[in-house]
Amino acid sequence: MKRICIMLIASLFLLNCTAAFAENRSGENMAADLVFMRPVGIAATVAGAAVFLVSLPFSLMTNDVPEAAKQLVVNPYNYTFNRPLGDFDYQTDTMIQDSPATE
Repeated sequence: MKRICIMLIASLFLLNCTAAFAENRSGENMAADLVFMRPVGIAATVAGAAVFLVSLPFSLMTNDVPEAAKQLVVNPYNYTFNRPLGDFDYQTDTMIQDSPATE
């Protein structure tokens, strides 16, 4: 648990650093993406799914299930698994506009 917290905190510091490198997909960007950002993205996807399940009864009452699913599960999933390696400027919304889950 301590290791996970340290990795998450370190990745938060790297988020600011990676924006400076975002224009080119160099080997350093790809390595940082693979070592830090992908594991954080996997954790965000799992945590988002858990939060989505907890919030599901409330989302059902307000008819906001598609937006909650998009923000908590789909966007982290796309950022983690569909984004090219080392591309930190990837826009997740462009990929899922035609998805039936967002309607």
